[in-house]
Amino acid sequence: MKSCCKDEILLVGNPNTGKTTLFNAITKSDEHIGNWHGVTVEEKSKFFEIKGEKYSLVDLPGIYSLYALSYEEQVAIDYIKSHSDKKIINICDLNNLERNLFLTLCLLEEGFDVVLVVNSTLKNPNRKLDTKKLSKTLGISVVQIDAQKGKNIEKLLDLVTQKGQVKPKKIPKKSMQEDAEDKYKLIEKILAGCSQKTNEIYGKSKLDKFLLNRFFAPMIFLGVMALIFYLTFFLVGETLSNILLDFWQEVVGKPVINLFLSAFGKNSWVTMMIDEAIVVGFGLVLSFLPQIVLLYFFLSILEDSGYLSRVAFVFDDMLEKIGLSGKSVYTLLMGFGCSASAIMTARNMDDKRAKIKTAIATPFLSCSARLPIYLAIGGAFFGKYNLFLIFFLYLLGIAVSILFSFVLNKTILKSKNQSFLLELPPYRFPSMKRSLKILWKNTKSFIFRIGSLLISMNVIVWVLSNFSFTFEFVKNGGQSMIESIAKFIAPLFFPLGFASWGIVVCLLVGVVAKEGILSCMTLLAGGNLAKGLFSSSSVIGFSSTASVVSFLVFCLLYIPCLSTIAVMFKEIGKKWTFFAIIIEILIAYFVSMVFYNLFKLCELFGFAKVILCFVLVAAVCLLVVLFCFSKKNMCNGCDFCRKKTKR
Repeated sequence: MKSCCKDEILLVGNPNTGKTTLFNAITKSDEHIGNWHGVTVEEKSKFFEIKGEKYSLVDLPGIYSLYALSYEEQVAIDYIKSHSDKKIINICDLNNLERNLFLTLCLLEEGFDVVLVVNSTLKNPNRKLDTKKLSKTLGISVVQIDAQKGKNIEKLLDLVTQKGQVKPKKIPKKSMQEDAEDKYKLIEKILAGCSQKTNEIYGKSKLDKFLLNRFFAPMIFLGVMALIFYLTFFLVGETLSNILLDFWQEVVGKPVINLFLSAFGKNSWVTMMIDEAIVVGFGLVLSFLPQIVLLYFFLSILEDSGYLSRVAFVFDDMLEKIGLSGKSVYTLLMGFGCSASAIMTARNMDDKRAKIKTAIATPFLSCSARLPIYLAIGGAFFGKYNLFLIFFLYLLGIAVSILFSFVLNKTILKSKNQSFLLELPPYRFPSMKRSLKILWKNTKSFIFRIGSLLISMNVIVWVLSNFSFTFEFVKNGGQSMIESIAKFIAPLFFPLGFASWGIVVCLLVGVVAKEGILSCMTLLAGGNLAKGLFSSSSVIGFSSTASVVSFLVFCLLYIPCLSTIAVMFKEIGKKWTFFAIIIEILIAYFVSMVFYNLFKLCELFGFAKVILCFVLVAAVCLLVVLFCFSKKNMCNGCDFCRKKTKR
């Protein structure tokens, strides 16, 4: 018989030491891992079992000492101090022991029961360590592991769960000033007696001369993102999407429709609903799963390789000009995946106003749910040139986010200088195991989302668009419930080039979930999206390519989905959430109107050339902005840039 939970064990360490990797290895979990200060923003606990006994392991946000400098550090420190009787696994990085052991000494100074874990994941670490000597010197158990490969995890658990371990002597507590000085001297003395270090600097690479260069860094970043977009949306993603759509239609769709045909007949509203609302609508959105998963996959590779940490370094000065910091980079980059989960990471910012600005600016970035809209509608009108349009939309989202944050910082949300601790991890080959886990996790999440919310929403929209207020079936004539409502709102969108009531319905559905826009359009087009988009008599038909661009710009910038709004309510409060919603509607309306009229004037010159020109102009403008705000002196690849330590 399994016993109840025996005790709680705290997992403590600096950011980027492999803490969450160790947590996943011990508890068989799949928590997000990243080379970021603030990836873990609140405590996470999970049970694990050893020798028939059940324990709870608590993963705390990364800290550098027992003095908090940010929200997530305060969360960790408060938890540690309120659980002073619990055993602590203190994880350090073999290549960064000089800095990591500072926290170890702080813990021993307070008399905590500590087991020291030295994590080594590199094939050629910059030092060799005698763990027995270090254990004897500190008076605590020390074990060297490889958290990524799971090496020596069982040995660690034996040490942590064994009974009768003698607590270390409490190190005499000293003043804060003596802590900036004496502890580091003591650490040097300790390591001199138990380790040998090479001349290599942790994190240093010749690549950084280019990737952190003031002139090259922004261009390289744009080039990397352009390559990812090409692979995701065309070379690889498009092929996989076509295969998945064919599979859905032939293997799933036809048998389901045949089943309902035999039961209800061809003209039955039940058969029509199943065909249009579920089989066709669901299948079309599902077909874009490969692109969405590939985007997450490539971003995980960039993060795992150590490159995204350098992106944070490059953009920190620019973001500081608009009242943000390098901490915002992680939130903003996550916004390309899901705005809701991205905004939750903004809570690690120590400045409340910067946190609000980051949360408001994030939804302007194009989340993965908008991607199917660009691919289907943009692809129908612009063909192979759609890549340029997609790239332009992503750049536009970034530009609006930056400019709006700048305006807020100069007016109602002025921010103070913020602390930003940044580490440059060494470049490493991404873990394929972790990348495949991310693929599987995002696949499950997407399928669950469209398999529950989207199908339910499709059925509701289908019923509202096929029945009148007197509940009469209006497929062959008459005005449906949703048509009556949408026609009242539609004239407001006339200046934007799309005043059709069907398009308005799709935008309203998009407030619930952005994936619903494409699914709703397919449904209102009777299952044939391509025909509906080009038909002047269709309720979702566009009058010109200028109106298509205007619509896509509006989809990019208007209100985020309900789940994102709910997170904003929780993180920044009702007042700022309502402010964000109103501002997003106004900005989306104004920017869409500008591009509608601009593209309308340019139609005579051929749209393919115009779109290409817009992308190039936007890219050049963005590069100029980055150049103006970027650092005059970039780091040459040191292990810890002390210029970024604003304590």
